[in-house]
Amino acid sequence: MNTPFFDVDPILFEGPDSDNPLAFRWYDADRTVLGKTMAEHLRFGVCYWHSFAWDGSDIFGAGTLDRPWNPASRTGDAAMDPMAAAKLKMSAAFEFIDKLGAPFFSFHDIDIAPAGGSFAETCRFFDEMADEAAGHMERTGIELLWGTTNAFSHPRFMAGAATNPDPDMFAYAAAQVAHCMNATHRLGGSNYVLWGGREGYETLLNTDMKRELDQLGRFMNMVVEHKYAIGFEGTLLIEPKPMEPTKHQYDYDVATVHSFLQTYGLADEIKVNIEVNHATLSGHDFHHEVATAVNAGIFGSIDANAGDDRLGWDLDLFPKSVEQMTLGMLEILRGGGFTTGGLMFDTKLRRQSIARDDLFLGHIGGMDTMARSLLAAASIIEDGEIDRRRADRYAGWSNEQRILDGEVTLQALHDAVLGDETFDPQPVSGRQEAIEHVVARHIERIR
Repeated sequence: MNTPFFDVDPILFEGPDSDNPLAFRWYDADRTVLGKTMAEHLRFGVCYWHSFAWDGSDIFGAGTLDRPWNPASRTGDAAMDPMAAAKLKMSAAFEFIDKLGAPFFSFHDIDIAPAGGSFAETCRFFDEMADEAAGHMERTGIELLWGTTNAFSHPRFMAGAATNPDPDMFAYAAAQVAHCMNATHRLGGSNYVLWGGREGYETLLNTDMKRELDQLGRFMNMVVEHKYAIGFEGTLLIEPKPMEPTKHQYDYDVATVHSFLQTYGLADEIKVNIEVNHATLSGHDFHHEVATAVNAGIFGSIDANAGDDRLGWDLDLFPKSVEQMTLGMLEILRGGGFTTGGLMFDTKLRRQSIARDDLFLGHIGGMDTMARSLLAAASIIEDGEIDRRRADRYAGWSNEQRILDGEVTLQALHDAVLGDETFDPQPVSGRQEAIEHVVARHIERIR
């Protein structure tokens, strides 16, 4: 590619006092925090679909974004060869990610290659584009955080993929996932994500829920079997979402996914990719979902985006709330941090953000938000006050472990309380406001 798509220099760290919108104020990739660099902690990734495949269209209007690498956006180029267009888009993507300085990217199979006239032709196109991606990756050093399959957009999947009442649709989705997993393995992907876009139902009047869950359980076991068959050493991830596009999603939240994994013998094989706004839509805080996953031993990766509390659908906003993300980063650090996972920006611009460099501004702001949140969370951990307060709140249990160990019966507790007329436990303040102020002070003081 001779002419750059983005008239932007590589994004550098300039510090909190910088007024340059095309520079990082908080994300200093080489800065050491709790023994690791920021880059190692955060493992930022850029998604292919919203950032490069989406033109800004929505259900109420046509595309608005300046995307010359997409044929439909190029005046007079509607007949551009689909593979030539895919290669143009990939050049734009790697130029952007390289200039941004993000170490990872992710894709759906349909993002990077056009559909062919048959499944075999589609696979040939996809394999050619995977080879193209390998060349860009070698040239830039950018790695694949995860690959995934889009088994929800095509009309054939209107009733689901793995949960479809037609076994032919199940088979098609299985073939699609297998081929995408093979490419993800070939490209050295750290993870493979499964989002059940339409794995759910609208009404039980035409749905056999038990049958569909059994189908989904078998499908996921087949994915695990294929992982070992091809020697893929990355992590398999399920991404929870409570609703949208179906009314009742089978992967509602982390706890629901964990129950599903336990039911179908998958709890040791698959972890979760938690999206911040999906947590909000399920009625949970982001940090609640992280803590739930850590406690269950299934924490994997994060889609770092946000929503709007007044709007009940998935907006995929760039993260802006340092307070919200600090609480999430605190739970991530408490859980030991990322291994194969990272922070993927499954985010998109607003339809009115039509300047081409807006894509940089959105990612820079999101990366700075997460970097500042990392610093605040690390400061909280190093200070130790909140952990001490929490430990003190449960201190009484240090002398009552025998209860949790099963050495005491319900009747024994009854008899002990009944026999001690002085026994009158009094409540103690949880000090929530004081602890929240501690968090605020750490956010204010970080540099």
